[in-house]
Amino acid sequence: MKNIVLTGLLAGMLLGGCNQQKPKTGDTTAPTSLADVKEINQLFELYWEENAKLFPLDATTQGDNRYNDQLPNDGTKAFRQNLTAFYQKYLDGLKKFDRATLADNDKISYDIFQYDLETKLEGLKLNTWMIPFQQFWGLPITMGQYGSGEGMQPFKTAKDYDNWLGRVRGFSVWADTAISNFRQGIKAGVVLPKTLVTKMIPQMRDLQVTDPTKSLFYGPINKMPADISAADKQRITAAYKKAIMEELVPTYKKLGDFLEKEYAPKARPSTGISAVPGGPNIYRYYVKSWTTTDKTPEEIYETGVKEVARIRGEMEKVKAQVGFQGDLPAFFASLKTDPKLMPYKTPEDVLKAFRGIQAKITPNLPKLFGRTPKTPFEIRQTEAFRAASASAEYNQGSPDGSRPGIFYIPIVDATKFNMTSGMESLFLHEAIPGHHYQISLQQENTDLPKFRRFAWYGAMGEGWALYTESLGKELGLYTDPYQYMGALGDEMHRAVRLVVDVAMHTKNMTREQAIKYMMSNEAISEDGATAEIERYMAIPGQALSYKIGALKIREMREKYAKQLGSKPNALREKYAGQNKEHFRLPQFHDELLKDGVMPLAVLERKMDNWAAGHR
Repeated sequence: MKNIVLTGLLAGMLLGGCNQQKPKTGDTTAPTSLADVKEINQLFELYWEENAKLFPLDATTQGDNRYNDQLPNDGTKAFRQNLTAFYQKYLDGLKKFDRATLADNDKISYDIFQYDLETKLEGLKLNTWMIPFQQFWGLPITMGQYGSGEGMQPFKTAKDYDNWLGRVRGFSVWADTAISNFRQGIKAGVVLPKTLVTKMIPQMRDLQVTDPTKSLFYGPINKMPADISAADKQRITAAYKKAIMEELVPTYKKLGDFLEKEYAPKARPSTGISAVPGGPNIYRYYVKSWTTTDKTPEEIYETGVKEVARIRGEMEKVKAQVGFQGDLPAFFASLKTDPKLMPYKTPEDVLKAFRGIQAKITPNLPKLFGRTPKTPFEIRQTEAFRAASASAEYNQGSPDGSRPGIFYIPIVDATKFNMTSGMESLFLHEAIPGHHYQISLQQENTDLPKFRRFAWYGAMGEGWALYTESLGKELGLYTDPYQYMGALGDEMHRAVRLVVDVAMHTKNMTREQAIKYMMSNEAISEDGATAEIERYMAIPGQALSYKIGALKIREMREKYAKQLGSKPNALREKYAGQNKEHFRLPQFHDELLKDGVMPLAVLERKMDNWAAGHR
């Protein structure tokens, strides 16, 4: 999945706001108030300027360094009230424009902007602020990613180092508010499942050190640039040691103690969000916002059941191809335990295998894509402090290329890293041409308003990444039946999600039942299935976006191929460049990606217009 940087569950709930960041561009002077706005793009620009101040972590992510020392206390009632007024102000400003008179691309912007603000306003009415973070994402984890010196916070100048100290001070205040919100949640019955809280406590404990030089947050000191003066180096080093021991360690200890001694005893034994007050409405909101559709949970559940059955049929074919004697569960068990499928000795062995996948697909990419991103790309091992509970993920690069897009692989034990875990499909999804292509091309398109260049809609973004897994054979992969089985396993994984996510949150399926269902339909370890199911417990609905989006993209591809027709190879040169009368896959992919992520209904309208222009 794409790594979504969040400062709390509230931010995760507000699509777009959590990931929208501001780069530096050469834009002309923007109006300073809504009263001065004359054109719709001025409205978008003004919104973006205010948004960067409200979400300074996000601004940092995209290279806007104006707010690198700031960390807002986004858990307060005042902050939520400020957000509500902010979003409503711009929604009212948008409605002053007549959509019918706008240019085509501005109509797309209008539709996305309206959807985004209305979704955020609806989310602010929910009581999820009482759960400020959990084991999968939230500011206590994000702080480690930013402050390690390996993430998005820049550490190039003395000022950069001083800026981080400002955020450290803000974190201490934020943590006090988070604890207060958790306590209000206890009183209201809006609490996390106890099984999740037990995973959060070690995360807090792992960042408590007695020697500041052993802290994750000492990383920037170990890599201090040579051109920083000796006096600044001495001053900064002392300040970081003090901040680690007097602010960060005490804050993580306070959070860990609270979770262990006060919160865990009050956490709920139930699995789904429906168990908390307002839970059913919360889940319906999550389903709608993450899938960007009006599909009901029941419709999604039924789709999942059908997809699970279809993919099991494909798995049976692979089982027969490799000559395995036994049923599918026995085949799954063999895939998990066969030593020849776990050939790696060190983390570097695993990383080299992924680099080999990249080398294999590179010659075939031009067959499917006309546009490729300029943003650099790297493969890295996930940091040790979060590897045990992390999934493979993609961290976006900066639009100016100064920070590469990074594909992170958690490797807890290289000797147990199974090559049938869908390595090829995982690379396609998280790296190339999945998240790296989609996010980088979107960020690099300076013709888009910034709220679109740096937006995130899981249904299209994760849907695209899952769709790219189906391109494996076209890119020269899946020639090994075991790797293809891994790809089928990844597809099955997303189909299973439709079943268990809905069932846990609306049908009283327990955590244990969901783990069992997952293990009966894919070759996943119990630890792996447990981590996945607990993720869906922590962020209801998010996992639905992948399959729903991929199915829509595949549906559009097949629809346009049928409408436009495909010309035989001998005729392709004749029609090249005319953009008429035939369907070419690179054109479809380029058009799909060039305008960035958007709600699925807006995407389909855009693509329908594109196809109509090719007839």
